[in-house]
Amino acid sequence: MTNDLVHVVQADLTTLNVDAIVNAANPSLLGGGGVDGAIHRRAGPELLAECRTLGGCITGEAKITAGYRLQAKYVIHTVGPVWRDGQHDETDLLASCYRNCLNLARERHIQSIAFPCISTGIYGFPKSLAARIALSSVKAFLRGHDEGMQVYFCCFSETDADIYRHLLQHSSEDMRYP
Repeated sequence: MTNDLVHVVQADLTTLNVDAIVNAANPSLLGGGGVDGAIHRRAGPELLAECRTLGGCITGEAKITAGYRLQAKYVIHTVGPVWRDGQHDETDLLASCYRNCLNLARERHIQSIAFPCISTGIYGFPKSLAARIALSSVKAFLRGHDEGMQVYFCCFSETDADIYRHLLQHSSEDMRYP
């Protein structure tokens, strides 16, 4: 049902021609390393200036800004959870990141959105589990909304892209995570 709306690409997120890209941000929203730093560098100083007005963001929530010098019109910033041991609501917080980003996209009538692998870098979330949560959350959202939004999982590495492709190809509509 939704696989024609969900895509996996291996690319630099900052170069994608989509309506919105998601930034795996830190709570300050003021830039950092990894994808967050790459987005801020490519978008230019205007993004940092707008982020300074937002007052940060708590884990699991999302905020939206303009894309400035990016191809994307919008950047949706979300703060993923730091993996501790799986016993501190990490899975629910990560699912909340995806839901909140998609809800912001829906409110702005965004038709295409690209997600990075949220929380799997320095935040240490197990990659396969994070991918299951991402796909499950997106599929649940798409089942509940008929806007036809195109969702891209943009993986920087081929290894990460293979995890998403495998799960997408072998998952049912009712994919669950522990």
